[in-house]
Amino acid sequence: MEIKKLVDVCLSPELLNRHHLQHKTAVIVDILRATSCITTGLAFGVKSITPLEDLEECRLMKQKGYIIAGERNGKKVEGFDIGNSPFEYRQPAFINSKVAITTTNGTLAINRSRMADHVVIGSFLNLGAVADYVRSSEKDCIIVCAGWKGKVNLEDTLFAGALIDRLSGSHKPDGDSANIALSAYLFNRSRLLEEVKTSEHAIRLKEHGVIKDIEFCMSVDEYQVLPLLRGDEIVDGQSDSM
Repeated sequence: MEIKKLVDVCLSPELLNRHHLQHKTAVIVDILRATSCITTGLAFGVKSITPLEDLEECRLMKQKGYIIAGERNGKKVEGFDIGNSPFEYRQPAFINSKVAITTTNGTLAINRSRMADHVVIGSFLNLGAVADYVRSSEKDCIIVCAGWKGKVNLEDTLFAGALIDRLSGSHKPDGDSANIALSAYLFNRSRLLEEVKTSEHAIRLKEHGVIKDIEFCMSVDEYQVLPLLRGDEIVDGQSDSM
């Protein structure tokens, strides 16, 4: 009988020191909204996206010709070109451009996961493409949830469960966090959007007037892009085979 590979879940970047990333494929997820933005940007022709934790470092990238995207506490940073809405990345003027992005949670999770052999950006928007890549990688997988300021959140956990479900033929859950994520997804899979709308971060975004982003970010398999971290940039891995 074939021995399946393992899929683990880190429910918050604050727990990464309890997990092993070496020799694994890491899938980073921040559903609302950083990884959904990255996926959308590459789908609409952005050449690369550079994730940065520091606000001022990102601001300085403007001088190098980058489009700068900045979000803190759910709101666009003053002086930046765009904030953290996937719809902002769908501009024809952004085709073949380079974007530098800093967000409250997502870019931190990406940069803290660099020890993994491969770093993939995941969202519901490209769930199928991510699952296909992880299955073909022949490595154990760890799903790193960005959460909210160190705390666990619902939407990222549900994505982790959805990916584990998609990987059921090749990977088995490794530990309680993976089993919790899978159970949460299976219980809510017929009403994911309704469930996520009750989450703490969705309520926070709605207070800022953000509704359509929440609905869009919960759309499944909208795009076939595969955002991969290569050096300091995230690029579409699917373009390699084109």
